[in-house]
Amino acid sequence: YGAVRDFVRPPPLPPQLGLSSAAPWRPRLSRAAGRMGRAAAGRARRSRRGSVAAASPGAGSRGGRGKKAGGSRAGPGEKEVPPGSDAFDLGAQSGRWAAFRERHRLSCEEAARLLLDAFEYRGLVKHTGGCHCGAIRFEVWASADLHVFNCNCSICTKKQNRHFIVPASRFKLLKGADNLTTYTFNTHRAQHTFCKTCGVQSFYTPRSNPDGYGIAPHCLDEGTVHSIVTEDINGKEWEKAVKEHKTIRDMSKP
Repeated sequence: YGAVRDFVRPPPLPPQLGLSSAAPWRPRLSRAAGRMGRAAAGRARRSRRGSVAAASPGAGSRGGRGKKAGGSRAGPGEKEVPPGSDAFDLGAQSGRWAAFRERHRLSCEEAARLLLDAFEYRGLVKHTGGCHCGAIRFEVWASADLHVFNCNCSICTKKQNRHFIVPASRFKLLKGADNLTTYTFNTHRAQHTFCKTCGVQSFYTPRSNPDGYGIAPHCLDEGTVHSIVTEDINGKEWEKAVKEHKTIRDMSKP
């Protein structure tokens, strides 16, 4: 050790500090010893890494590093994501999330959309409804206090088409897509859909909002509507009425 280490004992501590000078002391390494120690430590680390890599499944392949089957690749300092939770770190909810998606056969995007809808639709209620024979069923998120348009154009007068407008993202057809038929006329922008069996129009695509839906309030199931306010609109002069209306064009916007 004489050629490598230079043992230096620290000087006695001042008595006023109340500390014992018999405290353990550490040897100070010379520069040569420091270089030798660092080299040896480096060789030991490389040896350990090689042993671990050899014992790990999929070692040496890019697809096997930091990634579990069905999970997502983990970067430095990140936790690996279990199968079924995709790119989300769901913590204790990962099991519920995977079971929910499997039970409803949802993609990750669809499940996330449901979650976002539930958050963004706060203050709205889910109405359900359909045609008379039951072949057509739908659900729609809207206020419990409905703003209904009463149009006096030729077709709305004939079929008494009172409706409220919602964005397409808030409407879901539950069943009956193959039992719907559509009537159009004039500009053919409005899609007047009705049941092939009973002839009832429970919803349609209005000309004023082709990116949304017009829902017939009288075709909703009972129990979710609190009040209805009806606004007359002059469909006989449709272009002028829609141009002058301040909000109707925005009712199909999320």
